[in-house]
Amino acid sequence: MSEARIKHVQCSSRAGLHRIAYKEWGDPANPRVLVCVHGVTRVADDFDALARDLSDTYRVVCPDVAGRGRSDHLRDPQLYAVPQYVADMVTLIARVTAESEDSRVDWFGTSMGGLIGMVLASLPETPIAKLVLNDIGPVLDEAAMRRIADYIGQDLRFPDFDAGARFVREVSSSFGPHTDDEWRKLAHDVLRQAPNGEWVRHYDLALAEPFKAVTAARAEMGQAALWRAFDAIRCPTLLVRGELSDLLSHATAQEMTTRGPRPRLVEFPGVGHAPTFVHADQIALARAFLLG
Repeated sequence: MSEARIKHVQCSSRAGLHRIAYKEWGDPANPRVLVCVHGVTRVADDFDALARDLSDTYRVVCPDVAGRGRSDHLRDPQLYAVPQYVADMVTLIARVTAESEDSRVDWFGTSMGGLIGMVLASLPETPIAKLVLNDIGPVLDEAAMRRIADYIGQDLRFPDFDAGARFVREVSSSFGPHTDDEWRKLAHDVLRQAPNGEWVRHYDLALAEPFKAVTAARAEMGQAALWRAFDAIRCPTLLVRGELSDLLSHATAQEMTTRGPRPRLVEFPGVGHAPTFVHADQIALARAFLLG
């Protein structure tokens, strides 16, 4: 099955109930599940190429994390944080494995999706059997975090799709070389047309609120917590880094290979944050690790 189905699952927070949308590829009865989770301002559609390739073996489940894409916005913006995302993913995994005797899944996480997977994989009785961390680790570069915080809170509006696509291509140049068609796809995934005809980014601008509340002390505590989580991971893990990444340093990636699950590290030359896994060589790496 080469086409995706759009489904929803209801999740909860202290602010009430919300629905998470997800794309499901492959045989809906296949008990072998791969969950793919995107970066902070991206969406499930980022994984279309990877999911299509792996849907011969997996049922591939790609959620829009709360506040993005087809999923509901959260009533309390301070809930846009990893603990809520982990809770939502536990609910999603329970939903997609409900008919299976084995509730384990494999996990592919890009940037924020990798942080969610890292925390979930660290928990006792985790459902994650294999883990791919795409350009993310327990140490987040401060300058890169400021860049992301400034970017996500801007209420940008474009008169037409082409103007929006040019913007997405410019701010996403760190993804590395892509064809014009690939750039249009990457832009189309994260833009939507508003009722007045303008094109806007497909996420809740309130995602920026938790970033604004981060202090140096809170950031230090968060980093320590992420290292504890990483050190607790025991499943086979692949760590991918863009050679030019400003979010995951080479030094941090090397340290990660000596701690916790001691992942294999692969760096893609000429790419920053983060490899998109739309190209054949990147997809082949994921396939070899997940199915090896």
